[in-house]
Amino acid sequence: MTKTNYINASIYSSEKQTFIDNQFMTVDDATGKIMAVGTGTPDTIAEQTTDMQGKYVMPGIMNAHTHITSIPTYWWRDGQEDRHPESREYNTMYAIRNMQDMVNHGVTYIRNVGAQYDIDVAISKMQREGKIAGPRVMTSGQAFSITGGHGADGGHEVDGVDAVVHGVRQALKMGVDNIKMMVTGGVLRNGETPDDIQFNFEEVQAAVAEAHHKGKTVAAHAQGNAGVKEAVQAGVDTVEHAFDIDDETIEMMRQHGTVIVPTMNAMYAIYKYGEKTVPTWAREKVIVNIKKHFASIAKAAAAGIPIAMGTDAGTPYNGFEDESAYEMQLYVDKAGMTPAQAIDTATINCARAMHVADEYGTISAGKFADFIAMTANPIEDIRVIQHDKDVFQHGVQVHQAAKTTTIDEQVPVRQVG
Repeated sequence: MTKTNYINASIYSSEKQTFIDNQFMTVDDATGKIMAVGTGTPDTIAEQTTDMQGKYVMPGIMNAHTHITSIPTYWWRDGQEDRHPESREYNTMYAIRNMQDMVNHGVTYIRNVGAQYDIDVAISKMQREGKIAGPRVMTSGQAFSITGGHGADGGHEVDGVDAVVHGVRQALKMGVDNIKMMVTGGVLRNGETPDDIQFNFEEVQAAVAEAHHKGKTVAAHAQGNAGVKEAVQAGVDTVEHAFDIDDETIEMMRQHGTVIVPTMNAMYAIYKYGEKTVPTWAREKVIVNIKKHFASIAKAAAAGIPIAMGTDAGTPYNGFEDESAYEMQLYVDKAGMTPAQAIDTATINCARAMHVADEYGTISAGKFADFIAMTANPIEDIRVIQHDKDVFQHGVQVHQAAKTTTIDEQVPVRQVG
């Protein structure tokens, strides 16, 4: 067994909500797991020692809402949506490219919540076997929609409890880790609104029962208030987007242990960059809902409802590079979180929501050595996570930051207007 000691690091502690100086970490190179974390000099003699030179080290970024087969980042041509490539082969090519982009930007674990042709299942297997680079993948296969509903062009169309049960069982047979249910309408489909309830309570409840019976999770696309409440009451594990949350919804979430995945940049990118490119009908829905959305996430976070970071990567101007780190910045600037709380959304909160907290989400003994290392402190400025950084996955460095002499020489970060 070979070991590596990483010394002279400032390591993030979720417990203390800050980085702790003069830390070491000992990693078993064979398993990729952390053996020990502590202060000062390691107790274990290791074959290799890496001096982190005082860099700020936090767990690898986790993103709980991606669509890896989508074309990044803008995809409307001549008024027609062109988000999804036309063939399985093109979808696979984009997925592999998007995976590489994410890990290069510090994303080491994702939950994919909708993939053309169920490609994320094969991509996940290829990543685990070392055939492609990229984050670990929690899979969902194709999402479930009602006939003609939100996401129906790239998902399973099912109507009624029996069809839902059959469809979910088929997806679980195929080996997905999570079931994605399109409970309401949304922004990027014409002729519907975020307030449209599509799946009814009994259908969602049936999906939850089938998934939970097999120890799997359910994520609900739910935007309007009534749809969010229906999803929570039906027992879903996470609510995606959650545009409209009131006090009653918060109390329901508290009782059910529901986690929110906000995807704030999916709205903000269209609002900021989409004029004259994203269709008017889509942008108008963003304009109507964006302030309500941000206020709802701020209310939920202040109330202590768990927030897991997700970007909805694959929506307009919202791709697979620094957008995960930018989403964290939005939580600070638009939802009133502290930088430490924002870091937690993309680490320990995601790990808990994805049921992998025993092995991911913190830098602790017994967990995999997935981490990123930065030259500046994100607690002082959350934007520095968007800079180029060293990325380690299971103890192996998978991306090295370009050499710079000062933080000012890094690539400029995005500004929130």
